[in-house]
Amino acid sequence: MVIRRIRRVVRLVVPYRKDLSLAWSTIKGRKGGFVGSFVAIAAGSAVITACGALLMSGLGTGVTPERYSGAAVVLGAEQSFWLDESSEVRYSERVTLPADKVAAVAAVPGVQSAVGDVDVEVSLLNPDGDEVGGPGDFPVLGHGWSAAALGPFRVRDGRAPSAADEVVLDADLAERGDVSLDATVRVVVGSIPSSYRVVGIATPPGDGLARQSAVFFSDDQATKLSGRPDRVAAVGVLAAPGVAAQELAERITAAVPDVEAHTGAERGDVEFLDVGDARSLVVETAASFGGTMVLIVVFVVASTLALSVQQRRRELALLRAIGATPKQIHWMIGAEMTLVSSVGAVVGAIPGVVLAYVMRGVFVLAGAMPADFQMDVGLLPVLSSLVLCMISARLGGWLVARRVARVSPVEALGDAAVEPKKLGWVRVAIGILLIPLGLLLTLGDVASPGDSAADTAGSAVLLFVVAVGCLGPLLLSGAIVLFGPRLNRRSTAHGFLAQANSRANSRRLSTATTPLAMGVTLAAVQVFGASTAIAGAQTQMKDGLRADHVVTASSGAGVSPEVVDAVRGVPGVAVATPVARMQVLITFPSEDSTATRVFAAQGVTPDRLSETMDLAVIQGDIAQLQGGTVALSRVVAETVRTRLGATVELRLGDGTTTKPRVVAIYENGLGFGDVTLPNDVVIAHTTARVDTAVLIRSADGTDPKALADALRGAVERYPTVEAGDREAFLAAPGPGGSGDWALNLLFQTVLLGYIAIAVVNTLVMSTAARGREFAMLQLIGASRDQVRAMMNGESRIVVFTALLIGLLATIPPLVGISLGLTKSPIPSISLLGLIAIVAVTVSLSWGAITMATRFAMRPAPVDAIGGRE
Repeated sequence: MVIRRIRRVVRLVVPYRKDLSLAWSTIKGRKGGFVGSFVAIAAGSAVITACGALLMSGLGTGVTPERYSGAAVVLGAEQSFWLDESSEVRYSERVTLPADKVAAVAAVPGVQSAVGDVDVEVSLLNPDGDEVGGPGDFPVLGHGWSAAALGPFRVRDGRAPSAADEVVLDADLAERGDVSLDATVRVVVGSIPSSYRVVGIATPPGDGLARQSAVFFSDDQATKLSGRPDRVAAVGVLAAPGVAAQELAERITAAVPDVEAHTGAERGDVEFLDVGDARSLVVETAASFGGTMVLIVVFVVASTLALSVQQRRRELALLRAIGATPKQIHWMIGAEMTLVSSVGAVVGAIPGVVLAYVMRGVFVLAGAMPADFQMDVGLLPVLSSLVLCMISARLGGWLVARRVARVSPVEALGDAAVEPKKLGWVRVAIGILLIPLGLLLTLGDVASPGDSAADTAGSAVLLFVVAVGCLGPLLLSGAIVLFGPRLNRRSTAHGFLAQANSRANSRRLSTATTPLAMGVTLAAVQVFGASTAIAGAQTQMKDGLRADHVVTASSGAGVSPEVVDAVRGVPGVAVATPVARMQVLITFPSEDSTATRVFAAQGVTPDRLSETMDLAVIQGDIAQLQGGTVALSRVVAETVRTRLGATVELRLGDGTTTKPRVVAIYENGLGFGDVTLPNDVVIAHTTARVDTAVLIRSADGTDPKALADALRGAVERYPTVEAGDREAFLAAPGPGGSGDWALNLLFQTVLLGYIAIAVVNTLVMSTAARGREFAMLQLIGASRDQVRAMMNGESRIVVFTALLIGLLATIPPLVGISLGLTKSPIPSISLLGLIAIVAVTVSLSWGAITMATRFAMRPAPVDAIGGRE
């Protein structure tokens, strides 16, 4: 019967008949064999569709402008540093424009008027002294009244501000604070409160302000409060009648240098910096991860197909023996994968859209994307996923078909009877060579030291993962020989069978064990690498903080320099150190070109700094930190390849380029920031021009409680400032933040989730295909319980081997990461993370094997023994 069916198939496979009827008949006859490939492709399609939706959202959507909604064109400064033509790094602070650009823009033909706008983050206190915030968690921003025309805002009650002590509130803000016309309110800029009289209530454009609240001062007062009389945040342009916005934008950029023109939805990128930051991050991460997932899909689909082809080896051997050519075998497998991949890609697109929204939610929770950032889910991500999945599946099918097609007809039947014992020498050679190469990169001091060493060690895990993939069957065979007797007692029937089956079919078993071990390695390096960095930062912060008390801001406004002077005058205060934070970029020589990296920076005053903050200085003198100087952590100094006394090319948070001289190198960069600058330098180049906190060390013999009361009294006149103990500084977010770690964890989770699906898929396929074997065991006397016990024994081997190989492969990368970050060879292992990895590994493998065994044993043994292969 089988011979007749195969002959009929061969007659259909002719070189000139380009239809899919043969492939469809094969799929219908072997649904179980193709389910695994279908699941792998559908899951891959879901991830690729999600990445595509995020990518298109980053390229084409954003947030609708509010205060600039009436402007045809909005001009801003370059907010990014471009590493190359396609990769950028966003500056952490707003990059401003020279104020004289306003007049230059106004002179361009087609411009009706140009208005310079300043943004001043403020806190508003109503007449009762209660703080009135913006909608949700959004800020209250102060502007000059002339910028109201960009909305346009209309005065509903009262008039425009003209004196320095007059303000106009937007209607929603006035309503939330129960503020009426002619009321007196206090406006806090930084930490300094001032009284203003409300002379007007203005109605915002459209549906109102959803992401901010607006307080309008006179133009001169707004410029004074901004602290930068010669700079503006943006320039709004009103077009003359009949002039199109895009045409006007081109005229302006041609006539006025060093400005970026934005029209349409992109105007929101200038008004809201977080929108532009999110757009850049989403595009970069979605494109990078999507490309990685395409490669993973090829690998998983090829692995699944290899197992499927192995289960069909008798059929394919007969096809070759009765005359099928290699070209026909290639075409048949390719046609099968065309059908399976097209259907799987379409089915996977639906959960892919859901996954895109889930990933968006994680972006929002990590603070990397505003909650109102819109998603663009169109047909293009779905079509792209369909094309990529079909190409990936065809490529995987071609890789699998090569071996089958190369075998001669005579060898084909013999090859089908017994599982091949030897791996290809190329595969073994690659696997063996990758291990010393990985050890060299992680432990051999080959990579650049410092942060680059940790990054290289983290990236080297891919070498060990590939080595595990190449040597998986050999490693499994070795584990069975060494640990099999301890995992399964040979004195029992099921223990003997489990070991015998594992040895005889190590290639089949390794198709599940190998990706499971690879997943364990990737998960462990991700989790334990993060825990090592976090533990190192916490230890450095806790050991290095010498302050007794801390002054912080109760809101996001920060602490003004005036507060530092007030605190220093409190009796019992020995040292008061202001701390300001930002991100900086350092450009340094790298091989034949240059590289640029982002680092967390702090600004401090060097006077008696060691009494409030111990940076663990290795070289130099931190007391020299003033003017054009900088102190670097050991990690940064090694990364950028600099030394004491040298200069570095550094870009501050607002894009200003400096070349400070290195006066000190210290160890505690993880806890306090990798770059330390003079406090006044950092303050001058942050948007809000305020400190994050003030660290206070009490004089010897001072009563801590009395000093705490005195500090609270000293800051009482600053409504947004509060004094507390050192725990307030320890509990604050570190200089590096946690957003990048959360996003990295997100993509690693998606990647590992896909690998988990592939592992379960492979285990189910390989176990369910053993129905005839289980039936034969039962017919010769084995009970169902004994067969299940045998499979439990194999499960123990799979779980133990995957955990053993996976965790051993993580040791060199984790040691390298720990050495690069903390100089200690012992990484910090999260016990909860280890338990989670073990639990997931056990549940995936044991659950899949148990489920598939029960499914394969459902038919009666007599029926199963005569069933299809």
